[in-house]
This record gives sequence, C-alpha cells and structure tokens, in this order.
Amino acid sequence: MDRRELAAFLRTRRERITPADVGLPAGPRRRTPGLRREEVAQLAFISTEYYTRLEQARGPRPSREVLAQLARALRLSDVERDHLHHLAGAPPGPPPGPSREVRQSIVDLLDRLPQAAAIVLSATYEVIAWNDLAAALMEDFSALPRRDRNLVRRAFLGPPGHGRPLYGVSDADEFFRTSAQHLRATAARYPDDPEVAALVDELVVGSDEFARLWAGHDVTAAPALCKTFHHPVVGPIAVNCDVLDVADRDQRVVLYTATPGSPSAEALRLLSVVGTQRMDVPG
Repeated sequence: MDRRELAAFLRTRRERITPADVGLPAGPRRRTPGLRREEVAQLAFISTEYYTRLEQARGPRPSREVLAQLARALRLSDVERDHLHHLAGAPPGPPPGPSREVRQSIVDLLDRLPQAAAIVLSATYEVIAWNDLAAALMEDFSALPRRDRNLVRRAFLGPPGHGRPLYGVSDADEFFRTSAQHLRATAARYPDDPEVAALVDELVVGSDEFARLWAGHDVTAAPALCKTFHHPVVGPIAVNCDVLDVADRDQRVVLYTATPGSPSAEALRLLSVVGTQRMDVPG
C-alpha cells in the first residue's frame, strides 16, 4: 500500500468534483475546491474520520468494498478505479461483466458515417448502438427487446419468424465459428458474470452447432473482410467489413461499406433514403 500516493490521488479526485455533480448543495463560505472530506465520506458510506486518515496517509489498508464505494463516490473511470486498487495494495479483480455503456463520442461517430452501416457490439455480441443505415440494412434494433439484440443468440437459436442465416449473410458458417470463439474468450474474461454464463448455457443447450463449436475450446478467429447481405427488398449487398476495437470498454465498432460506384453502393444509398420503412407493401 502506497499511503502517500493514495492520499494524493484521493485528494485530487475529490477536488475536481463539484457539489452539483453529485446532487449536493454548494452552501455558503465553501473554502475548498470540489467536495469536502465529509461529503466524500457520506457518499462512500464510511466515517469522516476514516476518510480523513486516508487523505492524511495514515489510514489502514481499505477493503475492496471500501475501495468500490470510494470509486463510486469519486466517479472514477475504469482506469482510475484500477489505479486506486493498485495504490491500496489490492490489485483489482476482473470487471463484474461486459460494459454496455457506449461513449458519446462513439455514438456521434456512427451518426457521422452516412454512407456506412455501423453498429457497436458488446463483448457478448449484443448490439448496443447503431446508426440509421445499419437499421435499414439489418433491422430496426430500437423495436427489439434487449434480449433479441444479441446476434449470437439470434444466429444460433433463430429469431421468431425469420429463416437462417440471420439477415441472409453469405458468411453464416464463418460467423458461427467466429462468434463462438469470441464468446469463449469473453467467458474467460468475465468468469463471475451471471449474464455471460446464462447466455453460454442457453446456447449449449439450445444449439447442437454451438455446442460442437464450444467443445472445440478455440479462441482465435480470423476477421471477416467482406460479406454479402441478402436484403429482402433491394437484394444482395456486398460490403467490406471493418472492425474497430474500443479497448477500454471491451466493445467493437463494426463498419459495413460498399465499394464506391458499385451496385451495392447504390443499394446502400437507396436504403439510406427509405430507412426501415417497408417498400414491398402494396400501395
């Protein structure tokens, strides 16, 4: 435990937070920047005396529970939370589960790509963000419950009323193999997450194909560079597939783009105009 560094880190984190940030009144004659020590202690559910001793580099080693409460009270990022644990001599354990929170800058990026269909996948293949063109190419994810936004579940177990492969993709077998391998690696990173365990159990029981792939214990997957979507309205759309890792969130941005001037580029342009509305319904 590095008491001096821990004390300095806590103090600087406390001073950067305003009372308004955490819903506390500023009050008159506030002489210190940020929060007062007693306010941090209140937010962390520990005594003011104990917190004061930590900031004075004379406190005992805090438990993991106290560290978690301090991280929450001080609004620490994941990197700062890990740093806090290391300073306290208690290296952090694995995160409780895959992050589903998408950074606003990533959401804004999707909206700035009008000629690309883009989605963000969590570590369990849940679609957690998308742009309008992705909704037109694949489906309107906003109309689905969270459970049905998981592409692995829908690919192996099949969405109600839809045939396989999902979205008519040309590389279905490759997707099955790749997603199973990625999910095995995810299960190793989040061994205590009940949602990950439940998803794996559901797939093993419900899909012989997934059970066979899971039994192979493979974790290395080659990226798919291109694929073809067989859209029910505009027909086949050949796209390049690029994946950008968002390492700090354990998420991936998947971009589908067509070669400029190709029929597929024209099909994507048409989809960007009509969106998710049905064009095959008679007028």
